[in-house]
Formats: sequence, structure tokens, C-alpha cells
Amino acid sequence: MSDAWLIAGLGNPGPDYSATRHNVGYMAVDRIAAMTGGKLSRHKRANAMVLEGKLGMPGSQTPIILVESLSYMNESGGPIKALMQFYDIPVERLIAIHDELDIPFAALRVKLGGGDNGHNGLKSMRKALGTGDFYRVRIGIGRPPGRQDPADFVLKSFGSSERAELPELIERAADATCSLITNGLERTQSMFNTGPAKE
Repeated sequence: MSDAWLIAGLGNPGPDYSATRHNVGYMAVDRIAAMTGGKLSRHKRANAMVLEGKLGMPGSQTPIILVESLSYMNESGGPIKALMQFYDIPVERLIAIHDELDIPFAALRVKLGGGDNGHNGLKSMRKALGTGDFYRVRIGIGRPPGRQDPADFVLKSFGSSERAELPELIERAADATCSLITNGLERTQSMFNTGPAKE
């Protein structure tokens, strides 16, 4: 069994979706990739972009597998499961980074397990893996204004004021993900969890 961690950023592939709220998971994985000095490339066995990297200081580094599924959000569980099998990674070392409507914009929540809360990416992962007992880094995008359909809201780009805050939010999400691996859940929650959220 591998001692690596698999970090899956949830989102939709293609330029039409790259700047949308639903793709903050991809954005955070891209940031972690930049921190490791690497770049994701297409995997030979799974429909996904992947980077094999390492976290930590030389001598005490932890291997990580960064993943962005090339399937759409509601089918992202299949490629993630295929990569977990390919790298022999247990669900205990799986982290999903995703957008969360029930957390205010720019707030973060890190947790282990839970429901899918209507999130199609999490729903697909739970179905493919047969469990929801994996770590989640939940990036708050807030609820849509007025009567806007949440399904439309998540596929829209951020507003101008949100775009100004977005780089820092993605940076914190990347840092929280790395902290989860190096410092564990409780310490990471105390350092990074902000904002009220429905569980």
C-alpha cells in the first residue's frame, strides 16, 4: 500500500468552466502544483490530469498525487477511484477540495466524512468509492442572491469584488490541504476553519 496522499480538486474540464465557482477545487490543486514546482499532465490509465509530487522539507517529505478529473463534475468519482487503485491509496488518505454553497464566500472548513449536501462531485465520489469517509477541504462560495438557481450560480464566474479576494482564498485552501497532511485534522481545523456552516 502506498504512503502517498491523493488530493482531488473537483471541477469541470475545459476553458468554459475554468473561472467558475464550481471550479475552485481545480484552482486549489493548480496552486499546490505551483508550490511543488510541477505541472499536471494527462494520466495514461485514467481520464484525469495528474501530478506526482512531494510535500515537506527534504528528509521528511510526503508523496502526493494531485488530481483533476477530466470527466464532468457528476462523473468525477470514476477517475478518482481508478487513480486510487492505480496508486494503491486507501480512502483514509484521500482529500477532496470543492466549492460549498452553505459556507460564506471566502470562508474555509476542513472536515472528515459527512454527506454530499447536494454536491454532484461528492455524490459521484461516494457512489464510486462506496463511502463518504474521506477528507474534505470546503471552499465557501456562498448562496446565490435572490431566487437564482444554485445550479446556475455555481457555473457562473465570480463577481469583481470576489475576484479580488479569490487568490488569497485559493492560497489558504492550498495551505489548509497541505496542513491536513503534515499537521493532521484537529490542528488544521483550528488554524483554518472559518465561518458558520451547515454540516
